Amino acid sequence: MSGLGPHRSWGLCAAAGYLAAAVAVLVLPRRRAPAASVAVALLGAVLVPLLLLVVGGQGQSEVTVIERSGALLLRHGTPYLAEPRTVAEVTPYLPGTALFGLPRALFGADGWPARVAGDARLWCAAAFLGCLAAALPTRHRPVRPGRTARSVAVRTGALPAVPFAVLPVAALVASPVVALPLCVSGVDLPLTGLCVLALALAGRARPVAAGWALALACALKWTAWPAVAVVVALLAATAGRRAALRAAVTATAGAAALVLPSALRSPGPLLQQVFAFPTGRGDLPTPAGSPLPGRLLADLGPAGWYAAVILLLLAGVAVARSLLLHPPLDTRAACDRLAVGLALAFLLAPAGRFGYLALPALLALLPRLTPLPRFPRFPGSATTRFARISRASRPTLLPRPQTPQPQAPRPQAPQPQAPRPHAPQVVPAP
Repeated sequence: MSGLGPHRSWGLCAAAGYLAAAVAVLVLPRRRAPAASVAVALLGAVLVPLLLLVVGGQGQSEVTVIERSGALLLRHGTPYLAEPRTVAEVTPYLPGTALFGLPRALFGADGWPARVAGDARLWCAAAFLGCLAAALPTRHRPVRPGRTARSVAVRTGALPAVPFAVLPVAALVASPVVALPLCVSGVDLPLTGLCVLALALAGRARPVAAGWALALACALKWTAWPAVAVVVALLAATAGRRAALRAAVTATAGAAALVLPSALRSPGPLLQQVFAFPTGRGDLPTPAGSPLPGRLLADLGPAGWYAAVILLLLAGVAVARSLLLHPPLDTRAACDRLAVGLALAFLLAPAGRFGYLALPALLALLPRLTPLPRFPRFPGSATTRFARISRASRPTLLPRPQTPQPQAPRPQAPQPQAPRPHAPQVVPAP
């Protein structure tokens, strides 16, 4: 049970929405029940509580931090205070996150229209949903010959032009894994959406676009940096080393262009607030104190803190070794590898929260809700050659030599014999 007011407000609305969705499943016809229940759950767990919390000005402290960092970036060119006195004045994010706070600095907070338009949660949710829409496959529901679009819409409850992966993804958005952070904070959702988008673009052999998505993600939080290694490994195994190099260069250059201006303007506050504060080594204590293994080790003293860091580094080395020896071959495998790496990082970090584990959970669930090919092949790309080489390198299993079994002689049909020539008869002379 959470003692935070925004969490309790969301829980009351979401409980009613989930109950109404369950009733819709039981009452409506079988073909219409899934879409109707998901729509009801979205209304009760996302739209209604988000509107109430935004208009009422309720939210977690992350919303205030993002909006303050946007105002500081607009006025002073850096989202960090030089000497923060309380935890609420610390900005533990990279400069890219301050972009979601610019609408508040531009629109202000006078009146409910400005309060709604400037809320950072709405822009974080828009970025997350936009990334998911771009990552979804473009295939559509097939229409059988002899059926019109109207008949398909009536029978299935959805228009055939809507991608058939929308309903499962909408159900995931309505679930507490996404609905709760979307309504109360929303700070990690753009990072999740950009990571999924980068992996999906890499699976489609689009290295430059994947690199730009990675650049935006890496400029939000440094927890997105492991995604660069996973995308590079995926592209190197499926599209070639040149594509992997283009993605790495694009991601590095783009992230540097977004981070370096603020880093050069206030390097000390950036290091203290972005790197030292979240790991428990800053001047102010971090509020991330969930009883995870790394946190429990860090509470034992300096030796425990260094033990947690060593375990964290060993986990990183293990994941990097797996990328080199067994690189992922599709988007799903790449998301799984990134999810495992981030889960280990959050579990073994000296400071963390249970809410951080929602990121690897989403990375593991989202690819399974969209029909991605197991071995994506593109004409003329290195994927087809890699798949052909991998198949040719497999050992061919020869059949075992069998011992010949003795066979009984077959009965032979009697051969027709030629008539014997008769001896000439000797007639005695008279």
